[in-house]
Amino acid sequence: MPSADTLKRFIALVEANQHVEAIEQFYAPHASMQENDLPPRTGRPALVANERAVLAKARWVKSTCVRPAFTNGDHVVIRWIFEFEWLDGRRTRLDEIAWQRWEGDRIVEEKFFYDPRQLQPQAPRPEL
Repeated sequence: MPSADTLKRFIALVEANQHVEAIEQFYAPHASMQENDLPPRTGRPALVANERAVLAKARWVKSTCVRPAFTNGDHVVIRWIFEFEWLDGRRTRLDEIAWQRWEGDRIVEEKFFYDPRQLQPQAPRPEL
């Protein structure tokens, strides 16, 4: 079960857009991540590689935790809003629920729930 301080530090790192660092610091070596019902990615190196690949396609990302995060024993539920501006200028806003299972101070399993239609980037905003 994560301590309140551990969870606070994890959320702060994600909100600082230090996504790779959050995975490296807070996920167990054997952790898995799953997007909706897609097959899970397994192993911290695979999680880091995927995160780096996504971030490489973005000009910027804004990550916001919609508080409160809910904790029940080894389980944590966090609502996140991620806003991306991609290299081509299009934007995506992703509102998702992350369900996590922790072992001590490390995430071992995480599943994201979101409407996949949100992943369709919107056209760039016209310059004023």
